[in-house]
Amino acid sequence: MERRKFLKTGVLAAMATTACFAQASLASAQGSPDILTIASPAGFPDLDPATSFSNDGAVLANAYETLTRYVPDMSGGSGTVEPVLAESWSSSDDGLTWTFRLRGGVSFSDGAEFNAASVKASIERTQAIGGGAAFIWSPVEAIETPDDMTVVMKLAWPQPMDVTASAGFAAWIMSPNAVDKDNAWFNAGNSAGTGPYVISRYEPGQRLIMERNKGYWGGDAGGFENIVFEIIEDSVLAQSMLESGQADWATNLPFENIAGLEARPGVTAHVNPSFQNLFGLLNVRRPPLDDVRVRRALALAFPYDDVIAAGTEGLGSRSMGIIPPGIWGHDTDAPVPSTDLAAAKALLDEAAVSDVALTMTYGTGDALQQLAGELWRANLSALGIDLVLQPMAWEAQWELAKANPETAQDIFVMYWWPTYVTPYDFLFSLFNSEDEPFFNLGYYSNPEFDAVLDEANVLSNSDRAASEERFRQANRVVVEDAAAVFMLDMPNVHFTRSDIEGYVDNPAYGHVVFANELRRN
Repeated sequence: MERRKFLKTGVLAAMATTACFAQASLASAQGSPDILTIASPAGFPDLDPATSFSNDGAVLANAYETLTRYVPDMSGGSGTVEPVLAESWSSSDDGLTWTFRLRGGVSFSDGAEFNAASVKASIERTQAIGGGAAFIWSPVEAIETPDDMTVVMKLAWPQPMDVTASAGFAAWIMSPNAVDKDNAWFNAGNSAGTGPYVISRYEPGQRLIMERNKGYWGGDAGGFENIVFEIIEDSVLAQSMLESGQADWATNLPFENIAGLEARPGVTAHVNPSFQNLFGLLNVRRPPLDDVRVRRALALAFPYDDVIAAGTEGLGSRSMGIIPPGIWGHDTDAPVPSTDLAAAKALLDEAAVSDVALTMTYGTGDALQQLAGELWRANLSALGIDLVLQPMAWEAQWELAKANPETAQDIFVMYWWPTYVTPYDFLFSLFNSEDEPFFNLGYYSNPEFDAVLDEANVLSNSDRAASEERFRQANRVVVEDAAAVFMLDMPNVHFTRSDIEGYVDNPAYGHVVFANELRRN
């Protein structure tokens, strides 16, 4: 999720700035023309660009770069793919060979040269580790480097690799000096990318500070010398920091406060469609949720319309399964349930389930998740189910779920935004069978689903219509199996100080601030 790298001068620079940033990261940073302060609602559990697959993308996107970048068309059309480290690319007629021509004159922040060998080494390191979102490179059987500035990918099946190369996880290109480093080296706060910033100081659970990469190939487009990520799980504190000018960017604030914040001098609200949704994964490995009738009853008991109205001020929308609007393969006619307590009660009676307690974990300080749980608990209590709400820091919640399905939570509430813009990411990451849980934290396993999903993925470049049909089929399988309660599709609501110029939300990169594009007026 984040990276930190040391230039020869980086250590001295970090030492020189440590004292000032201990203060500048808070009140002393207020309104500084050189410091961008971001109130991050969660910490950064993995800073290794090969395995990062969580909130860390907000940091990595400023230290590392990908070959391409995806720009959505929020009017409903197809998005575009723009060059970053690759200047151009092409595909063979059969879609099995992709050739990327690289940008010249680029160096990594440690001084190493960016070239075809570094791209090959980065991707192969990610493939070899096989963690996080490494699945994006699954089609790649071989990478050839016919010259220093050309990368040729040989695929086992056709895939749109220009989109894959734009992914917000696992597609980062790292220095050849870093490919032999282990995960601990990166998570100690070291980074080695081509991006406009490097990590200069990291205090896990508290803050992360980045400084400008003086040799950045893209130049100094923005006006900030430093980025300070303050990890603020308390949304009340985050809002206070935004209003006082101690933070320049914030998200995850209560939706009911949007109107007041929009009217407040010095604050700008950015409300846009998103590719993000909220859902509760149901632990199919533990009774009574191993019974599909009980899972369907929980889905029927969820107060969808009330949560959208009260929790998002009506800005959210009803989820049609796991694939949100704007992502191709979205199923507008998926057979999702509506709130029906009588039908839920009938299913629970049929399953002979009553007077049970279920634990729902959710993010500490997340007002929407808390409200969803409280309204759901009220409905479930009428059905003889006690829903115990347990707020947890993201890292603790995730570790609990990954440790042992038999002792984990009953319901894991979380958001998802795309790794890259494809329905495969949502379906594979959250529901494909896993020997060891990573993000399939309801522990769902269905060979029929896996087979349909694999077929959809293989067809995604060669036959888009057939691929979409199979993705919709896979989506309907998890809806009918009630593998999760699909609560709502989210709007993106971000706040900036009004003197911040250049901010544009790109929902393909969840809650990422590309700091080099911003400046303070």
